[in-house]
Amino acid sequence: MKPEENKFADVPLRVKTWGYIIAVFALGISHPMAMKVFVSWIGFQCFLEFLRLFKIDSHLFSTALFLGISQFFLLYFFNINTYFLYSSVLACFIVLYFILLKKSAGQISGICIALLICLFAFPHLFMIRKMPSGLNSIIFLVVVTELNDVFQYLMGKFFGKHKIMPQISPNKTWEGFAGGVFLTVILSNILGFFLLKTGIAVNTVLGLSLGISGFFGDVFMSYLKRKANIKDTGTLLPGHGGLLDRMDSLIFNAPIFFWIFPVLIKYCP
Repeated sequence: MKPEENKFADVPLRVKTWGYIIAVFALGISHPMAMKVFVSWIGFQCFLEFLRLFKIDSHLFSTALFLGISQFFLLYFFNINTYFLYSSVLACFIVLYFILLKKSAGQISGICIALLICLFAFPHLFMIRKMPSGLNSIIFLVVVTELNDVFQYLMGKFFGKHKIMPQISPNKTWEGFAGGVFLTVILSNILGFFLLKTGIAVNTVLGLSLGISGFFGDVFMSYLKRKANIKDTGTLLPGHGGLLDRMDSLIFNAPIFFWIFPVLIKYCP
């Protein structure tokens, strides 16, 4: 069978795994307390995958578990400003720990990137859940972000011919990117109307922002994986790879949505 004829062979497995992802996501956002546990687990699992990505060969599980448990207590006891303050202290402590273990400068840089993502980017999911429209907002953000990935994937499979960044992510094409963002804007308007009760201007800006920044989150992780010479960050999600492989688009999307949505609501008709 020619490769072109088999390019959809992984779709059934990916769809099956999506069922598990949706079930865990629904449970995780069901209650604010569940959301704290969910985000802390994300921090633990993603930091563990980052440590493997940067070839940290000692104290992986215990350090990731320490981060996850600490993150839960920070989310439980503190508000957003205090959370970021104490998370910075926690991040410095973990970096110092690995410096004392005599890790290389490249590994320390990688750990700093991992801490920024796990302690500062992903916790915006919990902060979005605490917004007045919290449950609807988190559903909107995650559905738009993840379907943007699916749209770009499918548009690239069907129509992709011109590579965007072949040295970093060889499967990304201009056709997949443009088609995916276009469909994401349409989806954003549909979901925004029902979930956020927002108008066309707000929904269109959100769709464009999340579609474009989600693409760059994906490319950013592809760059890190390419540097580490690995295909996936893990095997947690069959057909998708690790949790980071599935959440890479939220690296930028979660903070962007949290900070621009209130501004759009205030200034856009």
